[in-house]
Amino acid sequence: MLAETRETNPMQIHESLKVIGPLSDSHKEIFSEPAQVFLTALCQKFAPRLDELLNQRTAFQARIDQGQLPDFLQDTVDIREGSWKIMGIPNDLQDRRVEITGPTDRKMVINALNANVKVFMADFEDSMSPAWDKVLDGQINLRDAILGSISYSNPDNGKVYELKENPAVLICRVRGLHLPEKHVLFADKVIPGCLFDFALYFFNNHKALLAKGSGPYFYLPKLQLYQEAKWWSDVFHFTEEYFGLHTGTIKATVLIETLPAVFQMDEILFSLKEHIVGLNCGRWDYIFSYIKTLKKHPDRVLPDRQVVTMDKSFLNAYSRLLIYTCHRRGAFAMGGMAAFIPAKDPQENAEVLEKIQRDKRLEADNGHDGTWVAHPGLADTAMAVFDEVLAGRKNQLDVSRMADAPITANELLEPCDGERTEQGMRHNIRVALQYIEAWISGNGCVPIYGLMEDAATAEISRASIWQWIQQGKTLDNGKVVSKDLFREYLKQEIDVVKTEVGDKRFTQGRFAEAADLMERITTSDELPNFLTIPGYDYLS
Repeated sequence: MLAETRETNPMQIHESLKVIGPLSDSHKEIFSEPAQVFLTALCQKFAPRLDELLNQRTAFQARIDQGQLPDFLQDTVDIREGSWKIMGIPNDLQDRRVEITGPTDRKMVINALNANVKVFMADFEDSMSPAWDKVLDGQINLRDAILGSISYSNPDNGKVYELKENPAVLICRVRGLHLPEKHVLFADKVIPGCLFDFALYFFNNHKALLAKGSGPYFYLPKLQLYQEAKWWSDVFHFTEEYFGLHTGTIKATVLIETLPAVFQMDEILFSLKEHIVGLNCGRWDYIFSYIKTLKKHPDRVLPDRQVVTMDKSFLNAYSRLLIYTCHRRGAFAMGGMAAFIPAKDPQENAEVLEKIQRDKRLEADNGHDGTWVAHPGLADTAMAVFDEVLAGRKNQLDVSRMADAPITANELLEPCDGERTEQGMRHNIRVALQYIEAWISGNGCVPIYGLMEDAATAEISRASIWQWIQQGKTLDNGKVVSKDLFREYLKQEIDVVKTEVGDKRFTQGRFAEAADLMERITTSDELPNFLTIPGYDYLS
C-alpha cells in the first residue's frame, strides 16, 4: 500500500514510547494511539525480561562451546513424566493437514489464502525483510484479509486478485526474540520486533477474528529454552486480562527449529499449556541451529546441505520425538517445509512433485498432523498424501508412537555422514549471495535454483562454510577450507551470479554490499548468531 503522507518528526503517545519511523495516513490507522498505548504496556512489562532471556542463551552456548553437549534437563523430570495435557484446540484448527507460508505482501496474502490448504502462516520473520514500510503494509494487508476486503490489482496487466469463499485459516508468525524494531523506542532503547508484530496484529484483529468464529493465532519462532515459552505465556495472559478475554483465547504453535529446544519440548508445551496447540518441525532452521550450537565440536560437522535430508538419523529422530511428545499431550505435531517450487518444464516438474510426494509421505507415515508448502502449486500434491494417510480423520492425534524405543540425546546429536564438496561449497556461496542481496533490498522470500528460499537457507550456507573453515575440513578436491579459499571462491562465484542474472540486474542490485556482508559473517573469528541482525542495518 502506497504512503499518502509522511511525517518526519517522532510521534510520542507515551513519555516512554517514541515512533521514529515515518507514518503514512494508512499506517496511522493500524498503529493508532490506542495500539501504541497497548504496545507501551507490553514493552514496560516484558522488554526488560527479554534481555535476561537472551543472556541465558549466551550462557547456554558458552557451556556447549566449552565441551558440553545438549541434553534433557534433570530438574524438569517431573514435567516430562507427568500426565498433564494442553488446554485444547479450537475447531478451526482441528484440521491443519497442509499449511502454506509466505510473507505479508498483498498479492501473496490473497493467493495463499485462496490456495488448496487449510492454513496460511503469514510471516513477519524468515521470509520477510523487515523494512519499516513493509512491516506496516503487512499489518494492513492482514487486517484487510481478516475483514474480507482485501484485493490487489496488478499494475502491469490490470489483473485483479480477490479472496475466494472459505479462505484458509490465518496464523501470524511474529519475529524471533532476537530481532529488534529500530523504528520504535521504549525508554530510549529499540523495542523487540516480536512485541511490535504481536501488539499490532492482536490489537487490530482480535475482535474481527473472534466474531467470525476464529481467533488470534500465532506461530512463535526460534525459541531455545522453555523459559522463553513461559515469557510468551505471560505476554498472552497479560493481553487477555488487558482486553477482558477468557484465558486461552490466544493460541500459538511453537516452531522447534533450534537444537536446544528439541530437548525441552515437554517443558515448552507445559509452559504454554493454556495457549499452545502444537509444535512444528522447522527443519531448515533446525539444521542451521545444529551447526551453530555444535560449531566448536569437530566430530559434529555436517556435509553439503543438499544431502542433509529428513531421512538422516538425527533429523528422523527429531521428527519422531516431536510427534511422540506432542500427541502424548494432546497437541499437534506439524511437519516441515517443502521449499521446492513448480518447474516450467513438464519433466522437471514431475520430478519436483515426486520429491514432494516422497517427503510428505515420510512425514505422514511418521504421524505428523500436517505439513508445510512454500508454493500454491505444491498444495494439491501434499494434500493428496495427507488425505490418503488420514483416511477421513482430521488429524493424527491418535498416533502415539508409544511403542517406539525412547529417543536418546545421542540419537538427536548423531553426526551426519556425507561429502563436503567443492561444488557444494560454491553452490552455498551463490545461494547465500543472492539471498542476502535480495534481503537487504527488501525481499525476504526468493526463488533460487528451483527452491523458494528464506533466511534459513542462507544461514545454513554461510554457517556451514564458517564451520568448515574453523575445523579445517577438506573438500573432495583435496583443498582445505580456509578463509583465503572462501574468498577465492566468493570472487569467482560473484562472476557466475553476474552472468546468471545479467549485467543490468547485477549493476542495479546490491551484490557488492551482499558480498561484503557475506565475507564478514563467514570469515569472522566468532560465528554471528543471525545474519539478519547485521543485515538489518542495511534496511530503511
